[in-house]
Amino acid sequence: MTLFEPAVFGALSLSNRVVMAPLTRTRADDDGVPTDTMVEYYRQRAGQGLIITEGTWPAAEGKSYPGQPGIVTPAQIEGWRRIADAVHAAGGTIVMQLMHGGRVGHPAISGSDRVVGPSALAAPGETRTPEGKAALPVAHALTLEEIPAVVEQFAQAARNAIAAGLDGVEVHGANGYLVHQFLSPASNTRDDEYGGSPENRARFAIEVTRAVAAAVGADRTGIRLSPQHGIQGALEDDVDDALATYLAVADGLTPLGLAFIDVLHIDPASDLVQSIRRAAGAPLIVNRGFAGSSTREAADGILGGGWADAVAAGRPVIANPDLVERSRRDAELNEPRPELFYGRTAEGYIDYPALAEA
Repeated sequence: MTLFEPAVFGALSLSNRVVMAPLTRTRADDDGVPTDTMVEYYRQRAGQGLIITEGTWPAAEGKSYPGQPGIVTPAQIEGWRRIADAVHAAGGTIVMQLMHGGRVGHPAISGSDRVVGPSALAAPGETRTPEGKAALPVAHALTLEEIPAVVEQFAQAARNAIAAGLDGVEVHGANGYLVHQFLSPASNTRDDEYGGSPENRARFAIEVTRAVAAAVGADRTGIRLSPQHGIQGALEDDVDDALATYLAVADGLTPLGLAFIDVLHIDPASDLVQSIRRAAGAPLIVNRGFAGSSTREAADGILGGGWADAVAAGRPVIANPDLVERSRRDAELNEPRPELFYGRTAEGYIDYPALAEA
């Protein structure tokens, strides 16, 4: 298996096995509507076998960052339609990551009167609101009566994404956001059917993914997981507990027949990652994260070793919209400019030169 082989993941056709990882870039307008620069940004990167969009909120209460797009209002749906059309016209395949921030957010960002989570705990650290830096607030612990409504928000957002013309969706179950908050024993201290045991902590992730799959088709649905990534207070320090939790997630998802599982982990060949893969029975996309190498050689080693079915890249795709073509030619890569990863301008966003321009 090589980077340049095509693949079929459920209903998704990939022209190669390089995946654009989901990347928060904060270029939507104040109403969460995708902008013209976002259309161009995604169009430029259509040469990757699959684009997974930045995390997109399924409810205003789940918005985590100024400039983060949503998929709730007609204007947001229309904005994403323009992106999907541009990517398809350039020959690409694109799925939307559905991201509810949970306790990683702030009322000054979302316009809501609260943030929510599995338990009444605050995520560590501060966030940047339109009024300046502020401590992350203590979350409202979702009640048993409220959880089904949040699950339905994900399902409706998935319907909206497909209505906008995207090819599928990915549930964001990673990086310390709401679904991951339920998985982690550090952020989930519940003592009901959604907390305590690994099986109970896995319940919310399974219910959300099942509802999304029912809404748009399991063959257009994936989930992102980041076991033991240790970020934003969603800690999973106990190896045995983490394995039990993620196997419970995978076992719960197996009957669905998902399009893919997307796992962020420093070691794709680890027993943890490969156990999730075997249990889930779905094509595996891996991303080694900022701590790991995203070089062509590393990706070839992962696919050549049979450790995954596709490899996701983040920073290299930010800086090289034509990363696949550069890899084919063994061409030099542009260097990313981290100071411009987040912002509201086109600089550092759509101005990285393609190979023909370099």
